[in-house]
Amino acid sequence: MQEVLNFLSELKENNNKEWFDQNRDRYQECRKKVLFLTELIIHEVGKFDSEIGNLAAKDCVFRIFRDVRFSNDKTPYKTNMGSFIAKGGRKSFSVGYYVHIEPGASFVGGGSYCPPADALKAMRTEIFDHPEEFKQLVRSESFRKVYPEFYDDKLKTAPKGFPKDFPDIDLLKYKSFAFGSSIDDSVVASDSYVTKIVGSLKELYPVNRFLNEAIEKWM
Repeated sequence: MQEVLNFLSELKENNNKEWFDQNRDRYQECRKKVLFLTELIIHEVGKFDSEIGNLAAKDCVFRIFRDVRFSNDKTPYKTNMGSFIAKGGRKSFSVGYYVHIEPGASFVGGGSYCPPADALKAMRTEIFDHPEEFKQLVRSESFRKVYPEFYDDKLKTAPKGFPKDFPDIDLLKYKSFAFGSSIDDSVVASDSYVTKIVGSLKELYPVNRFLNEAIEKWM
């Protein structure tokens, strides 16, 4: 994946249509590499999570083109490439697995990032009903070794509909139930990259299963 890192590094310094058009062939080659990587990961993740189904890599890989309509930043291209592997692909509201490639900021992870309100309420409800089960999953030694923290975007008070005196109310304040683990560029470019990714995603599977079951139960 060194070629992908190189391309993205240069794109960051030349984020304009003229440069991109001149290097479109390089982009297409990088996209093919990410598609192939995603196919490998889908195959390996399917061995322990049958819920993802028969996914096509093209339905999981994100576009590199930015939507600049409502953004002050008008640079046209993302400077990362990534895939969201979940039942239904990248546009799904299902809980899933994410691979992010970006020079100096690559990571692997997943869960549910910025879910719609009804899905978020479903997950909070299941955690409220089964707090010990959820805490056992996210606070186990093996899990925290890979994913030490949630993405820390939280409400300041208890979410609507839940009692403020709930002992684990802090767990319900999260706006996302998402996790990530950084990966050094040297690993991204190495032969051990897929093994590293799959090992990290396998650790996430029990949490994803809990959250997906919550969505299926309460929505």
